[in-house]
Amino acid sequence: MVTREAFESLQELLRRRTGVVLDDGKEYLVRARLGPLVRREGLGSIGELAALVNDRPEAPLSRRVIEALMTTETSFFRDVHPFSSLKERLIPELVEKRGATRRLQLWSAACSTGQEPYSVAIVLREYFPHLASWEVRILASDVSGAVLERARMGRYSQMEINRGVPTHLLVRYFHREGLQWEVSENIRRMIDFREINLAEPWPLLPSMDVIFLRNVLIYFDDRLRRRVLERIARQLEPDGYLFVGGAETMMAYPDLFERVEMGRSSCYRPRR
Repeated sequence: MVTREAFESLQELLRRRTGVVLDDGKEYLVRARLGPLVRREGLGSIGELAALVNDRPEAPLSRRVIEALMTTETSFFRDVHPFSSLKERLIPELVEKRGATRRLQLWSAACSTGQEPYSVAIVLREYFPHLASWEVRILASDVSGAVLERARMGRYSQMEINRGVPTHLLVRYFHREGLQWEVSENIRRMIDFREINLAEPWPLLPSMDVIFLRNVLIYFDDRLRRRVLERIARQLEPDGYLFVGGAETMMAYPDLFERVEMGRSSCYRPRR
């Protein structure tokens, strides 16, 4: 059981540290995600855990609570269509425009365990081999150090591989390590994994050609959502592109972004 007091305390901790809003009625999620942590810490209840992190919000235990509560759902080539757009239109267009500098910068924000940035890297390597002579960097960030550690390792279970990796790409860009599959070294080298909290001040970053901010904004309140999108608009090149999740929309921010239709998907360009 999760008392109302404990639930509200955990809501506030998550909102204050990450900007993520844990909606009322999600007590079942708190029980499921914090139950194992309560047992590992030898505590008697989630209420006791909440009291501990409330007393010492900067202690390592608070970070473990936050990481347990964060949603980390992801998969390779998730929703398919954004990656088709990347392959069929965005990268060819950007290659033509960036021919003088021979440089591309992409950012997978809130990358979780890494499937999204690895999918982007595989698209670039598979369909645009000439970019091997370019400076191509993929920044992959998340608020959780635990999931970033998994992402850096690049090792995935058979079930995770089955969720999106076609056989021909599995053969070319993964190799077997015991019961897991490991992303090839040449793909891992393309990605810079960094811990970035979107709700806090960002480090100095290069201007981006493409930003993936998918299935993230739905967890923020209106005020933080706008603040993050204002930063994203400034972070993008004037002709750069933003991808958001299929259930997310920019209709409330016409002053920041304009929609660009791309077949069965869409993305957004910053307004200048």
